[in-house]
Amino acid sequence: MASCNYYQILGIDSRATPAEIKRAYRRLAKLFHPDSQHQMANHERIAQVNAAYEVLKDPQQRSRYDQAQSVSSVIGAGGAGWAEGDALDPQSGHGRGHHNPTETARNTEIQLQKWLQQVYNPVQLHLAHIINQLPAEIRYLSADPYDDDLMADFQDYLAECRGQLEEAQISFQSMPNPAAIASVAAHLCYCINHIEDALEDLERFTSCYDDHYLTTGRELFRICQKLTQEAHYALEAVL
Repeated sequence: MASCNYYQILGIDSRATPAEIKRAYRRLAKLFHPDSQHQMANHERIAQVNAAYEVLKDPQQRSRYDQAQSVSSVIGAGGAGWAEGDALDPQSGHGRGHHNPTETARNTEIQLQKWLQQVYNPVQLHLAHIINQLPAEIRYLSADPYDDDLMADFQDYLAECRGQLEEAQISFQSMPNPAAIASVAAHLCYCINHIEDALEDLERFTSCYDDHYLTTGRELFRICQKLTQEAHYALEAVL
């Protein structure tokens, strides 16, 4: 990923607004994610798209990326690009990330373990808390969807899910993912976005009682459950 220009990956201008970045990401995610059933679905491309979006959607990471790109251009790096976690020497402008193989391997392992503890484990817990409760909540509501108390309970569940989703997003953005588990992070990122869309549909159902939104929300949750499982299998393959 270090040789890639994140703006080019998303097909946007370097002056793109946050809204434009999000629209570009969602458009490409629908094209390239394996679960999209699209003929252009591609594991490697969705990993690139997710990595680019993870940086560009965050103002601080985007600013550091833009600065590093400018430095690379000035010192003639020839598109060497930027890798999250590489420090810039304030005296020379060059990266200070060069280590011997043993030290590099040790640092990679440390970063991986830190990512598992700080990102992967809490994100999976938050997602499981959201996904696993839905069948029971729908069963309770189905007794009488027009009962005010039952609907209020379901809305409380959705509000709790929103809180869990925010916590998952905070954890996911708390540190960049190591390159070795890019596919794991891609599954989690796509799952988080699907959960957000699912909650929007379920919330629409509570206001209009249109079963289309309930059905769509349940299907998105089913996909999310599959994505969390795929993230687990992808991690096992790496470890």
